[in-house]
Amino acid sequence: MTYRRSTLALAVLSLLAEVDHQQQVGMHPYKMQRLMKDRGKGEVVNVGQRASLYRTIDRLHRQALIEIRESSREQNRPERTLYALTDEGSRVWREWMLDALATPTREYPEFLAAMAFVPLLEPAEVADKLSERHEKLVVELERLQEQISASGQWGRLFTLELECLRATTTAELEWVTSVIKDLRSGSITWSKEWLAAMTAAHSR
Repeated sequence: MTYRRSTLALAVLSLLAEVDHQQQVGMHPYKMQRLMKDRGKGEVVNVGQRASLYRTIDRLHRQALIEIRESSREQNRPERTLYALTDEGSRVWREWMLDALATPTREYPEFLAAMAFVPLLEPAEVADKLSERHEKLVVELERLQEQISASGQWGRLFTLELECLRATTTAELEWVTSVIKDLRSGSITWSKEWLAAMTAAHSR
């Protein structure tokens, strides 16, 4: 059977694998969300929407990758359900982890899609918007550095994903800076007439 992988599903299985390692009974969804937020994993996993977490847990449960170990209700509080990995879930979690570490995936970010069609805009307009992005990337880099510094007390092992984010953000900032420079200098430019001529030349 083929299982659909997602970052949130991987995170859920990872937390339950941690429960297994610690020989605990299980973990309930609220604690999963709280732990991911407290540990700063919201930087790489979208844990803000509890509904998405519950949908992911429900899907993993239907696929028999996780199971209910305990369910209880205290007075007027919502039902408290503890989940744990099944043997198949443990196998799939390990397979996902090793594959995610080893295999680069092809992603389709919105930013790159927009960059593919910038000739439909004016060069100066593109330069202005990239300058806005530049400012936001600088702020993001500062925020990431603060996060890394704050989490550094636990050692580098616990900031690796933040370091990777910092590295990719730094690379993007450098690239955006170079594109802005070439747009401002005219090294990269275009016009409607030039584009029309290019289209005509390549449609023969």
